[in-house]
Amino acid sequence: MDADIARSNASLNPSAREYERVFSEITGVLPVESSEDNLGHYWNATYLYAEGNQGADLEMKMLDRTFAVEIKSASSADRLIPAIKRLKSLTYERSDVIPVLAVPFMGETGRELCAREQINWFDLSGNIHLDAPGIRIIIEGKPNQFKKRGRPINLFAPRSSRIVRILLLNPGMEFTQSDLVGKSGLNKGSVSRIVRRMVESDLLSQTNDGKYHVNDPSQLLSAWYDKYDFEEHRIVRGHVPSRTGEELLKKLVSSFKDQAIPCWATGLAAAWLYTHHAMFRIASVYLKEVPDKQALKSIGFVDDPEGANTWLIIPKDDGVLADATEKAGTTCVSPLQTYLDLKGHPERAKEASKELRKQYLSWSLTDA
Repeated sequence: MDADIARSNASLNPSAREYERVFSEITGVLPVESSEDNLGHYWNATYLYAEGNQGADLEMKMLDRTFAVEIKSASSADRLIPAIKRLKSLTYERSDVIPVLAVPFMGETGRELCAREQINWFDLSGNIHLDAPGIRIIIEGKPNQFKKRGRPINLFAPRSSRIVRILLLNPGMEFTQSDLVGKSGLNKGSVSRIVRRMVESDLLSQTNDGKYHVNDPSQLLSAWYDKYDFEEHRIVRGHVPSRTGEELLKKLVSSFKDQAIPCWATGLAAAWLYTHHAMFRIASVYLKEVPDKQALKSIGFVDDPEGANTWLIIPKDDGVLADATEKAGTTCVSPLQTYLDLKGHPERAKEASKELRKQYLSWSLTDA
C-alpha cells in the first residue's frame, strides 16, 4: 500500500468516508483497498479531509481519472463560491483531474451556480451531475435528507446586510471595523461577528493594518442574492386603475408627492427606469408606513392580491433606501437594492435583473 494513502487512511474523517461511499453507490463503481495487485482496477481514495490541508478534501482515482472533491457542509452561495474558487485553483493545468463539489444536499441556487461555473457535483441525498470526458451521470429529484431544524444563521439578514451593502456600494474601498460600526449603526460585537464570518467564507479579506475589503463584489452579491427574501418586508398588494405600468408609476409618485408621502420605486419599475430594457405591469414602491385610507383612496387603490398591479412595501430595515437615485423625476432605490428585489417579482424580472446587473453591477466576469 502506498505510504501516503496509508497515512491519510489512518486519520480518515468519517464524513469523507461517507462521501466516498455515496459517490461509489451513485456511480456504480465499488471502492477497494489499494494494493500492489489491484491498484487502478476500481479506484483508490486518498483522504485529505483535515484542517490546514492544501489539497482537495478527497481525491479518488478511477482508472485513468482523478476526482478532486471539495466537501462543504451546505450549498449556500457563500459556502460554494470559495469552494469553486479553490477547486479551480487546485485543478488548473491538470487536465486529468475532474473537480467535484460535494454537499449534504444541493439546492437550486447551488445547482445553478455549479452549472454556470461548469463544476461537477453530488450530494449525500443521492443527486449528482457528473459530466466529463467518457462519463456522464445525472440524477435529480432526490429529496433533502439533511433538513435542519430551526432557523439557520443568516449573514444577509436585514440588519446584518447593512455591512454587505456598505461594501458593495463602495467596492474599491477599505474599511476598518470602526468605519463599519459608524456607517452601519450596528454595535461593535455584531460587526465583529459579521466580518469574521465573511472572512471565513472568503468573501472578505483583512489587510495587515486591520482594514477590510471585498475579494470579489460579484461573488458577494451572488451570495446575498441567494439568501435574500423579498417577502420579509411587509407588502400590501392591490390594484390601481391604469393603462400601462409607466402611467401607474407616475400616478403613484405624483399622488404621494402631493400628500408629502416619500416613496422609492423598486423592482420592475425601477429596473425600467435604470435600463429601459423590460416593460412592466406591476409598480412597486417603498413607503415608510402604510398610507391611511384617504391616501389610498386618492390613487384609487383597491385591495386585490390576486390581480395586483401595485405593491406598497414597508421595509424590514431602512437600509434598503441607502444610495437612492432620482431617475426621470422618480426616486428609485439603488440598482443594488432593485436587483435584489427583482428576485421577488414575476413577469420579466429575470430578464430585467440580468440587464440591470450587466449595466450597473458588473464588477467581474461572474454573472448572476
